[in-house]
Amino acid sequence: MLSWRNQETNRQVSKTSHEITAAEHAAWWSRVRTDPTRRVLIYLHDDRPAGVVTFFDLRLDGPTRSGAWGFYLDADGLAERGATLPAWLGVMRAAVDHAFDVLALDRLDGEVLAHNTVVRQMNRRFRFVEGTGRPETVDGREITVVPISLTRDNRRRR
Repeated sequence: MLSWRNQETNRQVSKTSHEITAAEHAAWWSRVRTDPTRRVLIYLHDDRPAGVVTFFDLRLDGPTRSGAWGFYLDADGLAERGATLPAWLGVMRAAVDHAFDVLALDRLDGEVLAHNTVVRQMNRRFRFVEGTGRPETVDGREITVVPISLTRDNRRRR
């Protein structure tokens, strides 16, 4: 997980762009693994570990079940195998299916950086709706974070 997250490709499209240390990762994992509002899943592509999907801020009680998500892939390994696009489509399908079919969410939220136009296009293909971007300063760089949301009723079905 840590080596994939620290790949340059993933760092440039993440809010935090610095290389995450082993100590930072261990502290994060220690918090996440017992947090009932979070899920961390490994995505398999062609039966090989190829990415990480995280669900967080899960609200599974109450009238509206919601949560947020994010993912990153083993960009370098998938590129070497010529499998980037199929894995990307696959992880998005699997994550959306998991959110609505397993977690039974009514709404799935997320964020994308404004400069990440390819992901923004893919999100629209999956029917995510963008909100208004907001400027942030993270790791000493100015970024614009665009919220996204998908409802159960608007999800694309295969």
